[in-house]
Amino acid sequence: MKPADLQDLRSGPLDAREAHVNRLLDRVREHGDESAIAALHVLVRDYRDFHRSLYSRAMNHAAVFADPGLQEPLLAALDDTRYNCQAWAVMGCAAMDIRAAVPQLVTLLDHPQWIVRDESVKALGRLGDASVVPALRPLLADQADWLRAHTADALAAIGGDAAMEALWQEFELRRFSRIGYLASTLAQFTPEVVPRLLATADSPDPDQRYWAAVALGSTGDDRAIPTLERLQATDRGKTVFDGEVRAAAKKALRTLRRIQAAIAARETAQA
Repeated sequence: MKPADLQDLRSGPLDAREAHVNRLLDRVREHGDESAIAALHVLVRDYRDFHRSLYSRAMNHAAVFADPGLQEPLLAALDDTRYNCQAWAVMGCAAMDIRAAVPQLVTLLDHPQWIVRDESVKALGRLGDASVVPALRPLLADQADWLRAHTADALAAIGGDAAMEALWQEFELRRFSRIGYLASTLAQFTPEVVPRLLATADSPDPDQRYWAAVALGSTGDDRAIPTLERLQATDRGKTVFDGEVRAAAKKALRTLRRIQAAIAARETAQA
């Protein structure tokens, strides 16, 4: 490691040190520069010796210099409220696949800072530990729409029966009027979820039919076509936000066909 790399991180105006972090990241991206990697690893290992702005700037791009050997300082930073870079430590744990961080990430779901909660949800989704589904599930009812959406994404990324049931229960409850994030994430559980969505498309509730149509379109599944065509042709129902079921079905059919076309093109290219 070049001594100047560390010196430029430790001294001088803050904006110059921040610019140096950017240069180190560029050197790794463009050339795999070992000296730059070593300097960034020191920044993570000895994070308390460096300004928080440098740490957060580096951890925004942690995948660039990922190393499982940084687990110990990353876990320490997760609990370090004085240094106050927990959200960026979470990013690092996700980028470096630090599965030992899962218990701490679960505790951070109640953190007072929104960014820590948000990054913890996204990290749990990326790490894919099915044991955290019960901890994530209540966040589907959070008042913040962005947190509900990111929680749905995390559950879809984790996958499995428990995650699908959590999403499905919220889909049926429909506590919020606009639940496109639930429709799109449930579609990722194709083919298992398709029969449920088809049954919901026959619900007496136009809101349920509307969102079932949206989800069916995102599955790309042939079984959805007759139901979507029927809804488009005959359903005059309207949702609580004045959305039309037939319009949702029409758009869903276009989405389904785009998905099928993209799959066909990919298969042709592979062949």
